[in-house]
Amino acid sequence: MERRVPRVALGGDGYTISALIVGGWQLSDGHRAAAVDEAALLRDLAAAARAGWTTLDCADIYTGVEELFGRFRATHGASLREDGVELQVHTKYVPDLDELSSLTSESVERVVDRSLRRLRVDRLDLVQFAWWDYGIPGYVEVAGWLDDLRAAGKIRHLGVTNFDAPRVREILDAGVPLVANQVQYSLLDRRPEHAMVALARERGLGLLCYGALAGGFLSSKYLGRPAPAEPLANRSLVKYRLVVDEAGGWERYQELLATLDAVAERHGRTASAVALRWLLARPTVAAAMVGTFHGEHFAANLDALSLVLAERDGKEIETAIGRLDDLEGDVFGLERVADGPHSRIMWKNLSAERR
Repeated sequence: MERRVPRVALGGDGYTISALIVGGWQLSDGHRAAAVDEAALLRDLAAAARAGWTTLDCADIYTGVEELFGRFRATHGASLREDGVELQVHTKYVPDLDELSSLTSESVERVVDRSLRRLRVDRLDLVQFAWWDYGIPGYVEVAGWLDDLRAAGKIRHLGVTNFDAPRVREILDAGVPLVANQVQYSLLDRRPEHAMVALARERGLGLLCYGALAGGFLSSKYLGRPAPAEPLANRSLVKYRLVVDEAGGWERYQELLATLDAVAERHGRTASAVALRWLLARPTVAAAMVGTFHGEHFAANLDALSLVLAERDGKEIETAIGRLDDLEGDVFGLERVADGPHSRIMWKNLSAERR
């Protein structure tokens, strides 16, 4: 590929990532419905890496994905290095809800050691820490234990995922050197702008954004079409259909799509490329996670990187955004409402067998 993905710095030690990140959630056994041709998948990952798309994202709870990325390193890592390509693999530490009150430094280290084995590395590039319930104390202490593992050389950088601004500040003020927060952020979900963007700017954090294309809803595929019938094909569609509803419903979402499509047509690009370009230009956004990195989607996502939105484009997009409802609260707030629709679709306890 001639076009290369820009590099973005995280932390102050020269560590860089690609501005597009391969999102691993959709590769997990718990998400995908059909079998995957692994050899073809690994070839696609290698092609993406050679185009500069070198950063992959996974988690200890994405069933099978750490092992998959470990096999990718084993089968393609040497040839990529010969071509001057270095991979970065980000993972997460996501303890079960039922475990939060009984975690120990030893149990945290066991999970980190397991990720090291699965990914076949001596040091994890970035570990992103999650916590299901702020009502259960301990997240600052656990962040400190992870920092001890960083100091011991098992982790290069620490981040969090789905933490709101007050808790991120609390962890930072405890002396834990976070470099990033992974958050849901898109044209349909702008909750990071309520408080997190300001904190990220103040403390030098990069936002790593998932849901950038709302599980595919931010594409022309759905323009002028009725809402998809249930049951939806996968958990991403269920999740982001809820976001569409929160943002004002199908009709106003269609107005946003029509605007994106019109802007895209002027530039000879896709609506998804416009949505991705908008996100990458937001303050403190370091990178966007995209779950589709092969075939026709591969080129379309790379198209977003060279797209320059004109003043007219920006005004039209902002007008369309203004017709949407702004999702309430801080980052991941709706998902923390115990009996709410966003919370009910989440798996907060994954047994050792699944993990």
